[in-house]
Amino acid sequence: MMSSLILIFWLLQVPKFFSSIIFNISRCYYIITEEFHHEGDVLIGAFFPLHTFYTGKKMPNSAVPYKYLDNYIQYNFKNYRYILALLFAIEEINGNPNLLPNTSLGFDFYNVRFTEKDTLDNVFIWLSALVQRNYLPNYNCKKRTFTAALTGTSWKTSAQIGTLLQFLKFPQITFGPYDPLLSDHSQYPSLYQMSPRDTSLSLAIVSLMVHFRWSWVGLIIPDDHKGNKILSDFREEMERKGICIAFVKMIPETWNLYFAKFWENMDETNVIIIYGDTDSLASLMRNIGQRLLTWNVWVMNIEHHVIDTADYFMLDLFHGSLIFKHHYRENFEFTKFIQTVNPNKYPEDIYLPKLWYFFFKCSFAGINCHVLANCQTNASLDILPSHIFDVAMNDESRNIYNGVYAVAHSLHEMTLQQIQMQRCKNGEGMVSFPWQLNTFLKDIEVRDKKSLGWRQTIDEEYDILNLWNLPKGLGLKVKIGSFSVNAPQGQQLSLSEQMIQWPEIFSEVPRSFCTESCGPGFRKVTMAGKAICCYKCTPCADNEISNETADVDQCVKCPEGHYANSEKNNCFQKSVSFLAYEDPLGMALASIALCLSALTVFVIGIFVKHRDTPIVKANNRVLSYILLITLTFCFLCSLNFIGQPNTAACILQQTTFAVAFTVALATVLAKTITVVLAFKVSFPGRIVRWLMISRGPNYIIPICTLIQLLLCGIWMATSPPFIDQDAHSEYGHIIILCNKGSAVAFHSVLGYLCFLALVSYTMAFLSRNLPDTFNESKFLSFSMLVFFCVWVTFLPVYHSTKGKVMMAMEVFSILASSTALLAFIFGPKCYIILLRPEKNSFSHTRKKKTHSKRKIFPKI
Repeated sequence: MMSSLILIFWLLQVPKFFSSIIFNISRCYYIITEEFHHEGDVLIGAFFPLHTFYTGKKMPNSAVPYKYLDNYIQYNFKNYRYILALLFAIEEINGNPNLLPNTSLGFDFYNVRFTEKDTLDNVFIWLSALVQRNYLPNYNCKKRTFTAALTGTSWKTSAQIGTLLQFLKFPQITFGPYDPLLSDHSQYPSLYQMSPRDTSLSLAIVSLMVHFRWSWVGLIIPDDHKGNKILSDFREEMERKGICIAFVKMIPETWNLYFAKFWENMDETNVIIIYGDTDSLASLMRNIGQRLLTWNVWVMNIEHHVIDTADYFMLDLFHGSLIFKHHYRENFEFTKFIQTVNPNKYPEDIYLPKLWYFFFKCSFAGINCHVLANCQTNASLDILPSHIFDVAMNDESRNIYNGVYAVAHSLHEMTLQQIQMQRCKNGEGMVSFPWQLNTFLKDIEVRDKKSLGWRQTIDEEYDILNLWNLPKGLGLKVKIGSFSVNAPQGQQLSLSEQMIQWPEIFSEVPRSFCTESCGPGFRKVTMAGKAICCYKCTPCADNEISNETADVDQCVKCPEGHYANSEKNNCFQKSVSFLAYEDPLGMALASIALCLSALTVFVIGIFVKHRDTPIVKANNRVLSYILLITLTFCFLCSLNFIGQPNTAACILQQTTFAVAFTVALATVLAKTITVVLAFKVSFPGRIVRWLMISRGPNYIIPICTLIQLLLCGIWMATSPPFIDQDAHSEYGHIIILCNKGSAVAFHSVLGYLCFLALVSYTMAFLSRNLPDTFNESKFLSFSMLVFFCVWVTFLPVYHSTKGKVMMAMEVFSILASSTALLAFIFGPKCYIILLRPEKNSFSHTRKKKTHSKRKIFPKI
């Protein structure tokens, strides 16, 4: 119980303890003024933002204790590099006997509070050379020689000061980012921008996006003319490279207007581009730190204020960020100079005591806030961590350095030419008019060979830095690549990917896309009302491929003779295929054809051996021989359809098939007509008797054959069959087959065969009941019916199949129709000859004839 009371009492005393510390700090910082003077014959006015005054009594939220000294003042010690760069350049110039001899440069420093009234107040005070703020316009109390004003970091500050100075044509040099608005010579005739143009920044950043295949990125820009201009540049470059903007966030001047809305949809992408100057992005960086946005890769154009937040967090939210900055040569002399800076060396500097107090634990000596005690003897700014104070020269520091040299060279040229120089009445020295420097500032060049005129154009080269700040406080900015506009196409961007450290949430190179990339075998299809980066993937069509890893708009059709694999990412050579004898189907059909041919030859042998028997004689022995021989050729002609086709085989396929079947059907027709003439004519006339005696029906065979030969001749003469390729019927194969040539001729030949079969069937049907001993009319009619059905069925089936199956279908039809003729016409005869020989005798024949005559002539 007692320990709890002691703890509560101690906690109640903590606010009093901190308030006493804040009171002592505030007392010293209010005693020390905001501005100071560095002596010189000719003075430069320096207007830099080093600290900001707050009117409210509530201390702003911050995770960095050393930034906030009391309830009213917020210091940014990183900007102290601006003063050091100015001091470094002035000491170099004053120590150079060949530049401005007998004349020294100095400067008056004034803090910029980010309010227009205070900024213009400081300019009037400087021009009037007053200690107090009771300035008199167009009047210089101390008769100081002013030469130029050095302003920055934001374009707003430079524009505010420039609006005043342009009335006096007073030279003004800005060291902040280049702004096209300030390059308007009609509005700001004496303003010169030291920073190079950012004409290639959008190209450089988009090239990085293309390299890492980031197609879905966010963009955060200030809500001003610069933001609108860079947005236009980014959109133009991204459209050319196929990159889409996921969202555009305009940084408001007053965050309270739509604070919550600004952060909506921020998680739609892994990569966010931040563009702006240090002033416009200060609040944004602070808010990002407060919201702990850890899942993004930040791509920025500035390095200032990106590692100033959340010191007590191990994880830095901007670790792994990529920063684009203009390429400059390192100035190692500047680092050596910073090592020598201390409050004793520059007693007029009001900021050095504050730096030493906070970072080196010095104490103010009594009520005199300029005097320090208990300091380390070896204290130097270069030993501070880079996230607190970076001794390297950044873009703004370098621009200040170059701007001071531009003024010095201009003064030197003006002194040499003795233009408009006059002595003061009190004889203190030479006095010049500042506006006279404008002529020289437009044409002078500094050691970096950059033109300082308002119409400057510079070929840009960017260094790409990677921020290493894990653990927090490491604060390294490592160069991992560069971008050069003048490099050959495809070589402008140079990266060392193995050196890049990404945010801790990513274990590999981050990916940023609206839709997962369409892999090989797919193509992208845009969706209506969506960005081009938001699409769906659809498989390539048949025989088309896409083998690229990136998204493709169209699949590529495989060349002729090639086919797409199942993954549709590669084309392979098709193998040649045809109805070969080695094929199981071809082998089966060939075996059947040979067996049936052998069977037909066996039947011929039976008929020849029993040629004198009644059954052979009764059915017209000669026609039977012709039909059997023809059927043998019909079976064998099917072999023309098997094997690799050639021109001769293609022609023989159709001609032998057509002629052989024509002879067979004509023979059957001759047999049926012979039976009809013999039994249907009761009183035969001379012509019928002559036909019977001279065997006239046998002439049907050559007549019908000649007609078919004529059709085949016309076919072969006009559009003969030829070798063709079928690349679509069988996957991965090119089927070589015979094209019929003229479809009309082929169907005419087939139709002629069907016509003969129909006529033969009709004649046989009419003679089916004649009382002949061995009447074969029934068998003839049934064989013709089967023949007719086979070929009528063949047509639709043939046209519905392709490739080898089409050829096999035709072979099957030939074999089936020939087998029908052989089986139904000669099967019963062979049965009687071989198995019922008693029926194949003359006595049996006489009995049959007598019985038949009684039926036909019962009353004779």
